[in-house]
Amino acid sequence: MDVVVFSELEPWAQMALGLALLSTLALSARLLARWLLMRVVSRLQAGAQARWAQVLLCSTVLRRLAQVVPSLVVQAGILAVPHLPEVAATVIRNVAVALTVLHTVRALLAMLDALHTSSESTQASEGVQRRSIKSYVQLGKLMLMLLGGIVILATLIDRSPLILLSGLGAMSAVLMLVFKDTILSFTAGVQLSSNDLLRVGDWIEMPQVGADGDVIDIALNTVKVQNWDKTITTIPTWRLMSESYRNWRGMAQSGGRRMKRAFQLDMTSVHFLSEAQVDRLARIALLRPYLAGKLRDVSQTNASLRATLGEQAAEPANQRRLTNLGTFRAYAEAYLRAHPAINQDMTLMVRTLEPTSQGVPMELYCFTATTAWVAYEGIQGDIIDHLLAILPEFDLQLYQSPSGYDLRLGLAAGAGQKDVD
Repeated sequence: MDVVVFSELEPWAQMALGLALLSTLALSARLLARWLLMRVVSRLQAGAQARWAQVLLCSTVLRRLAQVVPSLVVQAGILAVPHLPEVAATVIRNVAVALTVLHTVRALLAMLDALHTSSESTQASEGVQRRSIKSYVQLGKLMLMLLGGIVILATLIDRSPLILLSGLGAMSAVLMLVFKDTILSFTAGVQLSSNDLLRVGDWIEMPQVGADGDVIDIALNTVKVQNWDKTITTIPTWRLMSESYRNWRGMAQSGGRRMKRAFQLDMTSVHFLSEAQVDRLARIALLRPYLAGKLRDVSQTNASLRATLGEQAAEPANQRRLTNLGTFRAYAEAYLRAHPAINQDMTLMVRTLEPTSQGVPMELYCFTATTAWVAYEGIQGDIIDHLLAILPEFDLQLYQSPSGYDLRLGLAAGAGQKDVD
């Protein structure tokens, strides 16, 4: 009876009723697919432990896949609508195909986002910084969007995608110009990743762009660096391959951070040690092994000189004697070797540099046992403070340019001397 009544309707009414039924069926199929995917498949995701299952069964991916179903229903049922003009059927089918491609591409984009999120969360949970896949994910999304756009456009105009691709070949020069930075950045990103030159969390210095801090993001086109003053510097990825920068990862992995500091000692305070001074310095525990060995060598050398020179060996210039500068250098090295915060497995030395108009530089060169910035500065400050404070024990003085206070003291001393005179 219903078939008879439907056949007796006007053609336009049959067509409208057929389109309404097809729309209702497509909407119902979408709701059913969404329910099945979100209720049934999501339970499989909760029980799956594999990483690929967590990515494929992501809720965003499932929601977007559910949106593909209505367009598939329309494609299958559009030809069954009675009295629908062929042109209209072709247009509706092409639009449905375009929507299918659109939602499929969106599902693939969501899958790439889920892959990136999974990679980042895995690294965070393990506490290990590996190579970032963000640039590859962004490139994959770009390629998907380009291909999807070409297929959608070709479907809407009812032409083969190959025709559009052949037309794009003639525009390759324009595309190369438009996507020049993207191509360069992707190539640089591949080289940075394959050679393990940069990771998220690395401390880098790139003075030419004002970057000095930790890498917080590596994307397809840019690398973000959070400087120590909490500002953000954005660097084009390709510049990291075309220009030089300093990566402090090696320091962090070595377990030691270099300390290189120099004292400018007043040359007029450098002199030979007297016997009384040697006896006084021998009371310092760190100097006892050094002084014992040096005094033995000095005694042997002077005895040999007396046998060779006779009475002339009594002249001070003909004798071998210890200096306060050399003794202080030995003390500084012994102090560093006994310090628990200094890495004894790395280079450690105290050396005297070339004298200058500002005095005699004596440099400390060693590595701390920690790479933490705050702890490093504390260790370095304690060592410098101690060595500066103990300089008078060796009758040494630091070189310091006269200040206004020194000049006033000098003028006041001169005026007092005149009053006495």
